[in-house]
Amino acid sequence: MPKKTQSKAQNKALRSNPTGVMEQTWLAYIAVLDVDAVYSELKTRRTGLTEEEVEASREAHGANRMAETKRTPALLRFLQTFSDPFVLILLALGAVSFATDVVFAAPGEKDPATPLLIAAMALVSVVLRFVQETRGADAAAALAESIETTCCVERAGVGRIEIPLDEVVVGDIVHLAAGDIVPADLRIVAARDLFVGQSALTGESEAVEKRPAPTDGLVQPLESDNLAFLGTTVISGTGIGVAVRVGEETELGSIAAQLESSGKETAYDRGIRDVSMLLVRLMVIVVPIVFLINVVTKGNWLDALLFSLSVAVGLTPEMLPMIVTTCLAKGAVDLSKGRVIVKRLDAIQNLGSIDVLCCDKTGTLTEDRVVLERHLDVNGHEDARVLRHAFLNSHFETGMLNLIDTAIIRCAHEETGLDDNALVADNYLVDELPFDYERRRVSVVVGDAQGHTRMITKGALEEILSICANVELDGKIFELDDELEKMVLDRGHDLADDGMRVLGVARKDDPAGVGSLTADDEKDMTLIGYLAFLDPPKVDAGEAIAALAAHGVVTKVLTGDSGRVAAHVCEELGLDVSGALDGAQVEQLSSKALREAVEHTTVFAKLSPEQKARVVNALQVNGHVVGFMGDGVNDAAAMRVADCGVSVDTGADVAKEAADIILLEKDLMVLERGVETGRRTFANMNKYVKMTASSNFGNVFSVLVASAFLPFLPMTAVQLLFLNFVYDLTCIAMPWDNVDADALREPRNWDPGSISSFMRWMGPISSVFDIVTFALLFLVICPMACGGPWASLDSATQLQFAGMFQAGWLLESMLTQVLAVHLLRTEHTPFIESCASWQICALGAAGIAVAAFMCLTAAGHVIDLSVLPLVAVGAVLLIAASYALSVMIVRKVYIKRYGSLL
Repeated sequence: MPKKTQSKAQNKALRSNPTGVMEQTWLAYIAVLDVDAVYSELKTRRTGLTEEEVEASREAHGANRMAETKRTPALLRFLQTFSDPFVLILLALGAVSFATDVVFAAPGEKDPATPLLIAAMALVSVVLRFVQETRGADAAAALAESIETTCCVERAGVGRIEIPLDEVVVGDIVHLAAGDIVPADLRIVAARDLFVGQSALTGESEAVEKRPAPTDGLVQPLESDNLAFLGTTVISGTGIGVAVRVGEETELGSIAAQLESSGKETAYDRGIRDVSMLLVRLMVIVVPIVFLINVVTKGNWLDALLFSLSVAVGLTPEMLPMIVTTCLAKGAVDLSKGRVIVKRLDAIQNLGSIDVLCCDKTGTLTEDRVVLERHLDVNGHEDARVLRHAFLNSHFETGMLNLIDTAIIRCAHEETGLDDNALVADNYLVDELPFDYERRRVSVVVGDAQGHTRMITKGALEEILSICANVELDGKIFELDDELEKMVLDRGHDLADDGMRVLGVARKDDPAGVGSLTADDEKDMTLIGYLAFLDPPKVDAGEAIAALAAHGVVTKVLTGDSGRVAAHVCEELGLDVSGALDGAQVEQLSSKALREAVEHTTVFAKLSPEQKARVVNALQVNGHVVGFMGDGVNDAAAMRVADCGVSVDTGADVAKEAADIILLEKDLMVLERGVETGRRTFANMNKYVKMTASSNFGNVFSVLVASAFLPFLPMTAVQLLFLNFVYDLTCIAMPWDNVDADALREPRNWDPGSISSFMRWMGPISSVFDIVTFALLFLVICPMACGGPWASLDSATQLQFAGMFQAGWLLESMLTQVLAVHLLRTEHTPFIESCASWQICALGAAGIAVAAFMCLTAAGHVIDLSVLPLVAVGAVLLIAASYALSVMIVRKVYIKRYGSLL
């Protein structure tokens, strides 16, 4: 390639070495160089770098990774765990206890037992959370790494090899093809009809053609047509580029923070946010009231402050982050056993929440085994000449080879005896206009030994007719009039009604524009025939659609194919085609009209990528949680918009990058099992939040009543935190709990209103029995054990009285909370029709045993508890049994009113 004369400004830039060129002009500087100068400047060659040069480049320029992909060191993550509110309150209580019981205590009265217990509670909480969250993160990372995006590079002495994207270094020679993700900022040095989508960087939906020629002057990098950027996608064509910048130094790296912050908000994110706000509102209301009541009635503002802060912690499911992470990690591991890989943990809950699944047709509902059934002339007769033209188009097309092209080449080579080798030898590629999802056709210009050229175009029948002026019938050329057009379309519709996908084939001799072919040159062509393809429906696809429907998931087909073919396949599979729209109709609909139309439309045909995303968004605006399953370049936009994007490991790189979940086999039955796992994961998270929030809410309501009428705290801050701590430990096995089959039948999502109503109904039940416990303990049991009512006792005996009262309530609270887990985890009869997992049962029994040990032995003195008399144990057991009976009664009323328990 000849060198261009440089301007003074360019010469000034060229005289600067790479380190002397300002970073923002470095790419512009590379863009003005010819290809040989690019190789020289980047210290590389056409055959690629050697292994030694690769290591040297990585050492000099860094790895091809973004800063945010670096994981926080384990020590820092461990220290961050101490920022949990539960732990902070424990540490504050420990500090106060250490000061009063050790530092300022009188000689001989120093007792470090209480601060040591508090420290142990804080440490156990931190270690448990750190270990479980680390395991969850490790599981997610391991699964995500099992799906690796690669690129093709050329290395000296090795040739072309596939390597992970993060192993690309400055100076690597990168080969690009349709469907690839550009792995670094590249200077294009060779291209054939290379079109790149740059919307991730520029927001422009139109693909940009990339060429190897140097720019005429220093221009903004994003405006240069010989630079391709990390994270953009190859829409069509092929090319070769030299890696100029990698990792954080790329254009994408410079704006990574902004891109990260603008990520989509999914159903999971919205649900977690709403639940958090509900709990915050409760704390804002309750905590000040508790503080004021205790300051007024007890007079000690420090005790009142610590107690009210403990109440705030008591309102919060403090183990929620750990249990959510554990649930999601377990779900991810379970899914991996079913050949489903999760890239983002929260995608599991989104998968379980979907009530609409949008999918493509080919390979999902069909066998992904396209066969060219017929190659016909316009009259509908078999014609080898039509096949020859189709073969030349598919063979010389440089874009990503798809199932259609493979079927044409296989038919020509294996089934008809066509001498394809001779065809290839006698023709050569002159120019090409690659396929795109707007034109829905591909054109190649081929030349022969006689110097003749012809343009061959194949594509959707309607699109081919739109560029044809003539029709070839029985060897003669006729002008395409309305009558002939109707005949052509009718024949195509007949084939489509038989379940075949129909393409048109057209030609044009000696076309204009060769060398710089554009869509405007696709005109005045002659239609020569049809291609009819069959991709039979999958045997088990109908069963999978029915299984999804039984789980409350409606399947909608979004395809670039003909609506007639898609409808035919759907009907064969038993999917009710209640309505169909094509891309042209979607384009004409307003946003409001589209939102109405998507509710009663099953098949969306001939859609562009933007139209697929628009349909998904319309469903979301209507309140649906939408999953999108696809594997092509044209599916990536819709997958990014969807609540849960699903692809397959054989899909295009851009589709896999956009997906949240990767299937190792393109099978709706696998996805249906994934939906079940997602719902099981959410069900166990939801159980913990609802049961714990309602139980804690009941305790707090009891605290309000007791604080107003008792002359001492119903529980000290340490005792209340101890109760919450032990109860939460009994719940750490919640991810392994059994889930009733009927709980998996409908999509579920976080619902703050449901949590609020559950708290209001179930929480006060425990409060009623707490108040009964208060009355028995304060008026009967404690006076009997201490020798009289509270007011008649000396201060030492009053402390014993208060400790006994607090021990009685702690034991009763622990019993009722553990019972609540079993009574409220299912709508069926507990222990008989539905039993919790053995892990839940074992930890619950252990929690009751720990509480009983603290309340019935001298060990409780560490947290100021007094030993309970046996009569108190009998009363507590009777109260717990009455509580269980009451919950069963209220539960029935609640289900009758709200339709479900959880």
